[in-house]
Amino acid sequence: MVKIHQKRFVSADPDKCVGCQVCEYACAIEKEGAFNPLKSRIRVVRINQLVNLAVTCRLCEDPACVAACPRDALTQSEENGIILVDEDRCDGCGWCIEACEFGAVMLHPERKVVFICDLCDGKPKCVEWCPEEALDLVTEDILAQKSRIEAVKKLFQDTLKTLV
Repeated sequence: MVKIHQKRFVSADPDKCVGCQVCEYACAIEKEGAFNPLKSRIRVVRINQLVNLAVTCRLCEDPACVAACPRDALTQSEENGIILVDEDRCDGCGWCIEACEFGAVMLHPERKVVFICDLCDGKPKCVEWCPEEALDLVTEDILAQKSRIEAVKKLFQDTLKTLV
C-alpha cells in the first residue's frame, strides 16, 4: 500500500458541470493529439437530462485497479499516486476497469490497453479548459472541507425553514 499525503486529483462539481465535454476533448488533444473523446482520460457521465459529472482517477490510497491486474501491468507511483500502465504487460483484459469503483479506467480504442489520468504533470488540461470551472485540482482535505461547508449551508437553510 502506498501512503500518499496530500495527493491531488481532479474533482468535478456536479452543480457546475453542463456536460459540454470540453474536458474530454482537451484531454484527448493533449494526450493523444486527437480530437476524439474516446481517447480521453476523463469522461462526462450523464445521469439524466440535468445531472452531468466528469469522472477521472481519484488516486486511491490502495487502488483496486492495481490489485485486480493479473499481469502486474498497473503500479502506483510512490511520489504522486498516479497509476502507471506498463503497456507491454497490459493485455486489455479489463479486470482493472471492473475493479475501479469510480469508472476512471478506460480501454484505449485502438491500442486495446488501459489508460488512466496522469494529471498532465500537475497541470491538467481538463481543468484549464473547463468553461464552467466545474473541475478543480484538489486534495481529499479540500474536498472534505467543501462537503462540510455545503452540509452546514443546507442545515442552516433547513433550520430557517422550520423557524418561518
